[in-house]
Amino acid sequence: MTEPIAKDPVCGMDVDPATAKHQHDHAGEIYYFCGARCCERFAERPGDWLSGKAQAEIAANASKDARYTCPMHPEIEQIGPGSCPKCGMALEPMTFSAEAEPNHELIDFIRRFWIGGVFALPLLLMAMGDMLPFLSFHAWLGAGFGWTQLILASPVVLWAGAPFFVRGWQSIGNRSPNMFTLIALGTGAAYLYSLVAVVLPGLVPDAFKAMNGAVALYFESAAVIIVLVLLGQMLELRARERTGDALRALLNLTPDVALRIGPNGEATEVALDAVVAGDLLRVRPGDRLPVDGRLVEGSSAVDESMISGEPMPLTKAQGDLLIGGTVNGTGSFVMRAENVGADTMLARIVDMVAQAQRSKAPIQRLADRVAEWFVPLVVLSAILAFAVWAIWGPPPALAFAVVAAVSVLIIACPCALGLATPMSVMVATGRGASAGVLVRDAAALESLAKVDLLLVDKTGTLTAGRPSLTSIIPANDFDGDTLLRFAATLERDSEHPLGAAICKAASERDLEPGVLSGFTSITGKGVSGQVDGHAVGLGNAALMTDLGVSLKALQDRADILRGEGATAVFVAVDGQAAGVLVVSDSIKETTPAALAALRDDGIEIVMVTGDNRRTAEAVAVKLGIDQVEADVLPADKEAIVRRYQAAGRRVAMAGDGINDAPALARADVGIAMGTGTDVAIESAGITLINGDLSALVRARHLASATLRNIRQNLFFAFVYNAAGVPLAAGILFPFLGILLSPMVAAAAMSLSSVSVIGNALRLRNVKL
Repeated sequence: MTEPIAKDPVCGMDVDPATAKHQHDHAGEIYYFCGARCCERFAERPGDWLSGKAQAEIAANASKDARYTCPMHPEIEQIGPGSCPKCGMALEPMTFSAEAEPNHELIDFIRRFWIGGVFALPLLLMAMGDMLPFLSFHAWLGAGFGWTQLILASPVVLWAGAPFFVRGWQSIGNRSPNMFTLIALGTGAAYLYSLVAVVLPGLVPDAFKAMNGAVALYFESAAVIIVLVLLGQMLELRARERTGDALRALLNLTPDVALRIGPNGEATEVALDAVVAGDLLRVRPGDRLPVDGRLVEGSSAVDESMISGEPMPLTKAQGDLLIGGTVNGTGSFVMRAENVGADTMLARIVDMVAQAQRSKAPIQRLADRVAEWFVPLVVLSAILAFAVWAIWGPPPALAFAVVAAVSVLIIACPCALGLATPMSVMVATGRGASAGVLVRDAAALESLAKVDLLLVDKTGTLTAGRPSLTSIIPANDFDGDTLLRFAATLERDSEHPLGAAICKAASERDLEPGVLSGFTSITGKGVSGQVDGHAVGLGNAALMTDLGVSLKALQDRADILRGEGATAVFVAVDGQAAGVLVVSDSIKETTPAALAALRDDGIEIVMVTGDNRRTAEAVAVKLGIDQVEADVLPADKEAIVRRYQAAGRRVAMAGDGINDAPALARADVGIAMGTGTDVAIESAGITLINGDLSALVRARHLASATLRNIRQNLFFAFVYNAAGVPLAAGILFPFLGILLSPMVAAAAMSLSSVSVIGNALRLRNVKL
């Protein structure tokens, strides 16, 4: 018999085993290669080539030719990595691989933060200690006090803060002033002024000297600001990394290998990227499906909850559609591959999530929008102050002009502005965690405070997400416990969720299983067998028809149950209809009250689910939900979010499944159940730890309080600067002879920071 054509596991080329000159034996299997180089590369790391890891590394190394974009300005795109010309943030790749790549910027900032902190801490102690008479470093060091501070501050400002100065300079060149512009101006002004005071003290007029002739230095301000900003950047980069983790989690749902059936009928394990459309693949019990396709031989129940949200596995027969990444049940079958690689549903979901996440606008844009006018205004004020003092100031006019301009820039230092959002967010996230709410970033809080429409998934969000036996309806004088014991005996070895629910209910009632014989399972219909000598059937109406059992007395009741969103499982004993077991996915106890509270807060609620319309509307009626979007696929959910957004609504999406991930990412804020999938949690901005919608009410109150707090902080930060800039420029000098000392400017700057921190700490006690 002719050997089938093999594929080179390295390059993917077809190879004829009969004529191949290069082969390698690995784990008892022979692999064939197109040439010596492929064979050598495979022999070095066979496991990585078979798992696809080596291919992923090759793709990662080619990222220099990939397209990159800015997470804050998605309109910015370029070939290869770099920084955004508008905001200065590092650009991110527009495509993702299953393997996580090291974040070189985060690694660099961590190193700069720790090294900068080592120098900034003693510098801060020196500056603070000098204010106490019993701990005066100035008295101890004498003339070396200023030089010691200069030596400590220079590595922090010139090396640790170098990226901020580079981006600040780029923002000026690009005419896009932003936070880095403010950081560079503030820290640069503080450092340069102090440098002049130490190296060229003669340029500093007597008006800026203390009684003992000492000149105030601001090295600690420049250094501490740099370290704080580095800390904020580290936290931001870590949060951005989690976005990539969500996409990689999606990509890793599909297996690394597939069982491909050759012309001789034998199944051979091949790398997933070697599968092409038209290949026949065998799927074993419990395996994840490798690609999208259709079933051609056999049958099974497949768990598609990751796509549809349905907790019940769907019975698959010949010709039915199969989706890659879903989980096969207990049956074995053969499928024909149709959509592979980037064409699979999972790959399309990854693409949708990536696009939706890039469309989010972080709250830091507020500071950048203000910086567009604030930075030019401060610079203009400094130039104007310099000109006025240089022309009309008393001798030495130039020295006064230089110091006045520097004082303006010092008092406009963005320390408080930089703390305004991070401090509120840090306190709020801690407060939220204690209330069962995990917050990803400030943007999520801002968006949640503004939403007026909540799209909510049904299964696992409004309901428990797992079926349970809710009632037993006996017929023909049968006893309920007897029916349940018979049913549990038939289902005791079943892995089907319905069977598990029945067995669990029997166990909770301490019902011992009977003696089972002649067991038969009929795919798509149910099970039957002899229990304690009685012929028992358990399943749907089709099974009852096959057993010759009349359901006339139970059919109407079963239809009512389905209309209420429940599943009716018929039981027959000795050829008679014995009753109905009612299995349903029950509504969470806290859901009605939570929805009512959200409505009272002005939020409109729409159910969006992959369930059938009859079941969805039955649940909606119980919860008072007027609008229902049913029978929707993942792409439909994401499209529904976009439709409402296009109509001017601010949309929140709550869900727990992989099928919800694109919609969670596209919404103004995504809300994931902590009891749901990792992908849903990673795609959302808010996670409710216990999967309880009542926590969403607390999250809404927290979001409103946090947004209000951030606005207050920004107000405090700018009020101090707005009031201090004209004072530093010397506006009171012609009238009162008062010229603001840089020490007073620093005190005002510190006071603004203290007020911001104190105000943010109030969030710890906010009532939720």
